[in-house]
Amino acid sequence: MKRIILFITLLCIVFSQFAFAETTADTDVQINSLYAANKLDEAYKLLISIPDEERTSQQCILIGNILMDKGSPDEAMFMYKSALDKDLKSYKAYYNIGNIHLTAGRPNMAIDNYKLAIKYNKEFAPAYYNMGCAYIKLNDLKKAKSAFHNAVFYKPNNADYHYNLAYTYKTLGKTKDAQYYLDFYNKIIQNNY
Repeated sequence: MKRIILFITLLCIVFSQFAFAETTADTDVQINSLYAANKLDEAYKLLISIPDEERTSQQCILIGNILMDKGSPDEAMFMYKSALDKDLKSYKAYYNIGNIHLTAGRPNMAIDNYKLAIKYNKEFAPAYYNMGCAYIKLNDLKKAKSAFHNAVFYKPNNADYHYNLAYTYKTLGKTKDAQYYLDFYNKIIQNNY
């Protein structure tokens, strides 16, 4: 009799976990659809209706992104840090924190966060690109060039990446290399990649 009760209890726990996972997946689909459709207020309302302890790292990042769109970087920073509390390897959270620091004129802190984003997703081209922009702010053109090269390597069809690499080469006095990447930039723009 005890085994039957234990079995039924375990079965109830397993089914409740499946039901919770399905509800969470449905909620995430709805949130992502609203966010993709630029219905940020509706997405935000749905996201904040989820209790803090039940929010996923990705949900915290989305709240942070919406708060950034609304012009609240301090609140967004809190949400990105909440995302890291839930998943220390969340490269998107580090990237977004880096963006806040870069916008606020703290390029060194931005670089530290971009490096963490890259640590957890080596192929995340936007982190390399923004790190290059931060190095330009610090007038460290050699490191900017390296960061832009990585961005181009991982996402070769992004015109901005080529343009900033061309700019960096030009600033370093390497006009031939600058022209090479400027030609790529023009080709991408002409072909509407």
